[in-house]
Amino acid sequence: MRELEFVKAHGLGNDFIIVDCLHDELGDTDLPALSIRLCDRHFGIGADGLVRILPSQTADYRMQIMNSDGSEAEMCGNAIRCFANYLVGRGMAGDRMTIETPSGAKDVQVIRTGGQLGFRVNVGAPSLDPEHIPVLGYNGPVISLPLEVGGRMFDVTCVSVGNPHCVIFLDSVDDIPLEHLGRAIETHPAFPKRTNVEFAQVLGRDKVRVRVWERGAGLTLACGTGACATVVAGNLNGLLDRTAAVHLPGGELDIEWAEDGDLYMTGPAQEVFTGTIKAGNG
Repeated sequence: MRELEFVKAHGLGNDFIIVDCLHDELGDTDLPALSIRLCDRHFGIGADGLVRILPSQTADYRMQIMNSDGSEAEMCGNAIRCFANYLVGRGMAGDRMTIETPSGAKDVQVIRTGGQLGFRVNVGAPSLDPEHIPVLGYNGPVISLPLEVGGRMFDVTCVSVGNPHCVIFLDSVDDIPLEHLGRAIETHPAFPKRTNVEFAQVLGRDKVRVRVWERGAGLTLACGTGACATVVAGNLNGLLDRTAAVHLPGGELDIEWAEDGDLYMTGPAQEVFTGTIKAGNG
């Protein structure tokens, strides 16, 4: 077993283990098994996901995200900010960079305010195509349409932001049994590739409170793409403007659904600690 250097980082409490794999670190390691072990909060480092920094032929770098259950994510808004923060902190990138993800290349801009770093990410255009999300059982976009979950009906809005999201607006998100309902909706037969779930409470035209159940990670303190999906869903339902502050348990993200059709997410990222751990083959 080789020693693997890592950085622990988080975006609003959504935490990740970042590993520089530009020189083929991890090699032929079983990544799903490794991510499960390293992300375990009792027997590993503890995180919502494992992030690998990889070379790219089409962008400055490539990001791979393994969820804590061993599955691979197409995109993660909090992870990409942590990824960019790692690069900037080590002089590996300037104030603008392009990062390749399975859902396409994302442009990232560093925002410097009073010595603090923030990151504005062009997440791309959302998709409402049921085949692209994917979501089964509906003809056309799923905007405030019924979904039965355990004998209870919810009005759901389904959006892809590079990964699938199911957004549900409620009068209050305080008493929602998030773990029970989140897991049930994530694995609902309507979502053949599973889905992220956002329960949202509108606080005004320009602000919304969101609690998140992430596909492959479970209950998390924040979800960047989920914040984006919520603003899209809120606008489509006439509840939110195209620019809104999204209040998550771990903090706040600013989301803009711009007139060019793309989504822009702005928020912080922070490193927590560095270390080494036994991992991989050899």
